[in-house]
Amino acid sequence: MESGWFGLFVFHGGALLGGCALDWLFGDPRWLPHPVRLMGRMIAWLEGLLRPRFSGRERTAGLLLAALMCGFWIVVPGLLLAALGGFALHLPGRAGACFLLAAESLMCYQLLAAKDLCAESMKVCRSMEKGDVEQARRDVSMIVGRDTAPLDGSGILRAAVETVAENASDGVIAPMLYIALLGPVGGYLYKAVNTMDSMVGYKNDRYRELGRAAAKLDDLVNLIPSRLTGLLFCACAALLPGFDGRGAFKVFCRDRFNHASPNSAQSEAACAGALGLRLAGDAWYFGTLCSKPYIGDDRRAIEAADVRRINRLMFGAQLLFLVLWAGVLALWAAALAL
Repeated sequence: MESGWFGLFVFHGGALLGGCALDWLFGDPRWLPHPVRLMGRMIAWLEGLLRPRFSGRERTAGLLLAALMCGFWIVVPGLLLAALGGFALHLPGRAGACFLLAAESLMCYQLLAAKDLCAESMKVCRSMEKGDVEQARRDVSMIVGRDTAPLDGSGILRAAVETVAENASDGVIAPMLYIALLGPVGGYLYKAVNTMDSMVGYKNDRYRELGRAAAKLDDLVNLIPSRLTGLLFCACAALLPGFDGRGAFKVFCRDRFNHASPNSAQSEAACAGALGLRLAGDAWYFGTLCSKPYIGDDRRAIEAADVRRINRLMFGAQLLFLVLWAGVLALWAAALAL
């Protein structure tokens, strides 16, 4: 029984590695249908369907929205994998296992966003290096949710760095963890919850009640991945040249709760310490100034190269996760051999 579970985790690990490799190579081509875009359309459709039917009971509508989204993105990927597995059984020799591994790798690939996050943030870096602040403002507006008009050059760079730091958890480490533990179905469930939170998990008049379930669920599923990402950042800062590992751990321990969300500041705090920067602070959203505490120490001025540095830290954390997961499986194999 234990060896059966071990084989399943090894298979998921192989698919995860394949998915990471595909993401590193191809990123997110706009012509390729993407499940997260489908999730977004589903959420918008369900909101339009449920909101008028539960007028005055938005919290109930939000619970139903979350239940329908989670159920769909467990059942459909699960049925697809079952169908692919059934087809693989009819293939000769090892062809079936190779086919299923390739299929799972493709599914995992669509859940990861490391290359796309790097590519979009590096547009900001290159524009700032050219001195084109207005183009950098347009570039950063594509990857952040805050108002970008009030930002000066330093604010634009901070926004880019913060986005990579936070999304390293949501778009890279968290889906990797759920894939490693639960396979592609776990990854799709995580992305469904995370996409719901990004669309309806706001504390404004429109979504305070309807988005409550999505926001609470997102807090729950990110509880471990966000902290894991922060710790991976600290470890990579200690291992890679050009970073402050001790500073990363110090600021991570001190400032990782300097955010309204219990999870959002975890990776940002480690990033701020690793780079020796002060991040966060007040920001404008939808024309309203939101007061936020600072994260990190103002040891130096931010520069365009910091966007490159945080991307190095993100890819380092991703590689370290794969190494650590391989180590866990190796120790498990050794225990089974005893």
